Amino acid sequence: MSDAVRIIEVGPRDGLQNEKIPISVADRIAFIEALIGAGLHTVEVGAFVSPKAIPQMVGSDQVLRGVSHIAGSEFHVLVPNEKGYEASQAAGAKVIAVFASASEGFSRANINCSVAESIERFKPVVARAKADGIRVRGYISCVLGCPFDGEVKPQAVVDVAKMLWDLGCYEVSLGDTIGVGTPMKARQLLRAVAGSVPMEKLAMHFHDTYGQALANLYAGMEEGARVIDSAAGGLGGCPYAPGATGNVATEDVIYMLEGLGMKTGVDMTKLLAATNEVSRLIGRPPVSRVASALNAKTRAAK
Repeated sequence: MSDAVRIIEVGPRDGLQNEKIPISVADRIAFIEALIGAGLHTVEVGAFVSPKAIPQMVGSDQVLRGVSHIAGSEFHVLVPNEKGYEASQAAGAKVIAVFASASEGFSRANINCSVAESIERFKPVVARAKADGIRVRGYISCVLGCPFDGEVKPQAVVDVAKMLWDLGCYEVSLGDTIGVGTPMKARQLLRAVAGSVPMEKLAMHFHDTYGQALANLYAGMEEGARVIDSAAGGLGGCPYAPGATGNVATEDVIYMLEGLGMKTGVDMTKLLAATNEVSRLIGRPPVSRVASALNAKTRAAK
C-alpha cells in the first residue's frame, strides 16, 4: 500500500447539510480555506439544490465564488437537475456531482422518484456538462444497505454504477449512507462494481454508524481502491436513517493512512484546528476519535 490515496473532503457539503445549525457563507468559506491550508486540495463546497429542501446549502454560489480564486485546488458542487446546473455554471463550477440511489425505497424518500426516474432527470445535466467541458462525478447512495429496503444486492449497485460510467462520469463514489457495511461486504461490493467500472475510478464514501468505516476502507484499499471521501470531524448523517452518524472522519483516515506509511500531505494540527472551529460553530464536539484524543491531550497539557 505504498501508492497515494486521493482524499475528497466532503465536510462543507455532505457534512454541513445535515446539521441543524446553518453555517454562514463567510464561515463556510473560512472552513474550506482552513481545510485547503491543511493540505486537502479537493473539497466538496456546496449544493445547488432547493433552499426549502436543504436550507443549510443556501449561498453555495457565494461560497464557490469565495474560494475559486485559490490556485491548485478542485471544488465540487452537487447538482440535482438542469436548474441547479445552470446556477452552478453561473457561479463558475468546473466539477459537478450527480447522485442516484441503489435502493428504490431511499430514492423515493429522498428525491420522490424511482431510481430510473432519477437517472432520467440528470441525463440532460451530464449531457450539458460534457458539451461545456465540465467534469461530472457520480454518487450512489445506500450501496451496502437501506433504511427502507434493508439489504441492497450488489447487482443493483453495479447497474447504477454502469449507467453513471456509461453516461460519462469520470468517477463513481459508492456511498454506505447509513453505515451498515462490514469489510467483507465492502470488499465484495468493490469487486462486483469493478467488473463494470475500473477500480481506480471508484471512490469509497463510507459512514461510520456502526464503527466499521475504517475497516471497510482498509478492505477496499486491499482490493485496489485509492479514492476516499471523508469529512472533517466526522460531520454529516442521514435524515432518513435514525441514529446514522456522519461520514468517516478525515482525521481518522489520515491517522490510519500515515500509520500505513502512506504520505497524505495533510497537516494534522491544521486539520484539527479547522475541525475544532466548525465544531464550535455547530455547537457540538467532533465525533472523530483522533480529534477527541488530540483535543484531550492538548487540554491535559495545559
